[in-house]
Amino acid sequence: MMKLTELWQSDRLSLSFEVFPPKTDSAFVSVKSATESIAALKPSFMSVTYGAGGGTSRYTLEIAKNIKARYGVPTLAHLTCVSSTRETVREKIREIAEAGLENVMALRGDLTPALAESDRSTWAYRHAIDLIRDIKDSGANFCIGGACYPEIHPESKDQAEDIRYLREKVEAGCSFLTTQMFFDNNLLYNFLYKIREAGITVPVIPGIMPITNGTQVARAIQLSGSFMPQRFKSLVDRFGSSPAAMKQAGIAYATDQIIDLFANGIRNVHVYSMNKPEVAEAILHNLSDILG
Repeated sequence: MMKLTELWQSDRLSLSFEVFPPKTDSAFVSVKSATESIAALKPSFMSVTYGAGGGTSRYTLEIAKNIKARYGVPTLAHLTCVSSTRETVREKIREIAEAGLENVMALRGDLTPALAESDRSTWAYRHAIDLIRDIKDSGANFCIGGACYPEIHPESKDQAEDIRYLREKVEAGCSFLTTQMFFDNNLLYNFLYKIREAGITVPVIPGIMPITNGTQVARAIQLSGSFMPQRFKSLVDRFGSSPAAMKQAGIAYATDQIIDLFANGIRNVHVYSMNKPEVAEAILHNLSDILG
């Protein structure tokens, strides 16, 4: 067992990957195989997202346990709380602890259109900070991670407000933060300067999303509101109609982002690998000498 903050105490550069559980029970075998292929690459750790809407959330724990047991790769289990009861969340916390996992990513979770329009005053959990506090109060000895947004949370009125809430999240018990995807590293560097000035000193792990097909662009913007620099737009315009060329170009762009982060003092980077072992392997190959 290992808490992620222990991994980051060395000066060694590291790369980690995110995978997600199946959306349907019938897809479990293929998804499990993909996550095992990524685990076999021996990343520094792997995060496993929470089943959409909680419907297949049991697979989050199964996949995380399998990766840790079979491949010895530290795992980070996601836990979301939107539309959940406190009893349900307490049970999930207990299950994660009993599985021997030490790292939890505490998130509110995405809002469906129906949830976005519902009366939030009736929710047991309105923000991720409520979940973080419950995890801390549970007595489970977890290393707790939280999300942060270099380009501002979509529901914050401005970045100053966003950073105030982020500091509260850290004070509630977050040991580290992982960023939403971004495509311009200068946005991250500016964000890091601002949060350090605000007294937020926990490790911040940049999240990089390799865009390997043209249709991912609109989805990425919808999910995160990410700024797309002209250099990236030109890449999509030129190669987006060719699946093979777009995949190669997207991997190269993500690799270039990671190299720049490492060159500017960032030691740990998290890749949203989307259950694609070939993408994870290609990025690791591109960085083989850099990572040592």
